Amino acid sequence: MRTTLAVLGAVSILVLAGCSSTATTDAATPTTGNYPLTIDNCGRDVVVDAPPQRAVSLNQGSTEILLSLGLADRMVGTATWTDPVRANLQSENAKVPRLADNKPSLEVVLDAEPDFVSASFGGTLGPGGVADRDQFEQLGVPSYLSPTDCNGKTDDSVNSDGARTTPLEIETVYQEIRDLAAIFDVRDRGERLVGELQDRFAKASGAVDASGVTLAYWFADTDTPYMAGCCGSSGIITGSVGAQNIYADTTDEWPQVNWESVLDRDPTALVLADLSRRSIAGDALDSKIAFLESNSVTSRLTAVEDKRYIVVNGADLNPSIRTIDGVEKVAAALQNWGLTTP
Repeated sequence: MRTTLAVLGAVSILVLAGCSSTATTDAATPTTGNYPLTIDNCGRDVVVDAPPQRAVSLNQGSTEILLSLGLADRMVGTATWTDPVRANLQSENAKVPRLADNKPSLEVVLDAEPDFVSASFGGTLGPGGVADRDQFEQLGVPSYLSPTDCNGKTDDSVNSDGARTTPLEIETVYQEIRDLAAIFDVRDRGERLVGELQDRFAKASGAVDASGVTLAYWFADTDTPYMAGCCGSSGIITGSVGAQNIYADTTDEWPQVNWESVLDRDPTALVLADLSRRSIAGDALDSKIAFLESNSVTSRLTAVEDKRYIVVNGADLNPSIRTIDGVEKVAAALQNWGLTTP
C-alpha cells in the first residue's frame, strides 16, 4: 500500500577539527560550508566530501525538496513517482531525467553515475528496495534517508505501515530540508523554504478550529481499506485543524480495517486520496466515490450522505512538503462547510 511515510527535530552544522563539519539538532548552532561534512542520519553517519553535483532522488518527496531548493542542475535522475510533480516545480523537474516511474534497478541508478542518493522511504533505500545503504556506501556513494521514515519508529516498522513509537511532527520535515540544504551547501535556501512552509502551516491551521469534527483518511483498497492511524502525516493534518481522526486509537500508520468499523465510528468527513497509480481498486477518486455511494454499508455513512469529501493527492498524505498542502486542503474544506469556529 501506500508508496510512503514519520518524526523530529531541526538541524545545523557544528565545526569540527580538521575543517570538517557534523550536523546536530541544535538549531542555534551556526552553520559553515566546510567539507567533509558529516550528517547524523537515521542512526548512521553520512559523510559528504563536497556538495553533490550528480544527485539521484529515489522518491517523489525527496525529489520535490531538492527541486524546491533550486538543485535541478545538480540532479541526474529521479524515480518512484506517486503523483504529478507539484505545479510550481514542473519546469525545474523537466530538466531532470526520470529514471523510472517506480523503483529503478540498481544498475539504472549507477548508470547515471550519482555522487549522492536520497530517498523518502526505507522500502526504496533499504532491503528489498533499489539497494540498501551499505551497498551504496561500498560503491562510494553517500546516501540519505528521510528522518520521517526512521525517527519515532522501530527498525521493523520502517516503511512497513507499522506502529510509531512517537507521533510524526512537522519539524521532522523541516529537519530533512535543513539536512539536504546543508549537504548541498545551500543553507540559506533551506531556511527560506522552511520559513515559507512554516508561514503556510500557521496561516492554514490558525484560521480554523474544528473541534468536534471527526475525519477518516482513506488511501486505497475497497475490500479492506487502508485508513490512516493516529500518528503519521495525517496526524499532523488532523491536529493542525483541531479535529479528531476516528482511528486515533491505533499507532499503525495505515491499518487495514473493515467498512463496518468505519460506519461504527461514522466520521463527519472523509479525506480521499486521488492516486495517480492504478494498481488496486479504489486508487482513483472516481472509483472511491462510486464505491462509497453504492455499497450497502458505506452509503449509510454521514459523510457520504452529506457528500463531505475532502480530496487530496496521495503525496499529500506522505510526510513531505506536501503535508502542508494537505493541511491547507482540509482546513479550506472544513471552513467552506461551516464546520469550524473562527
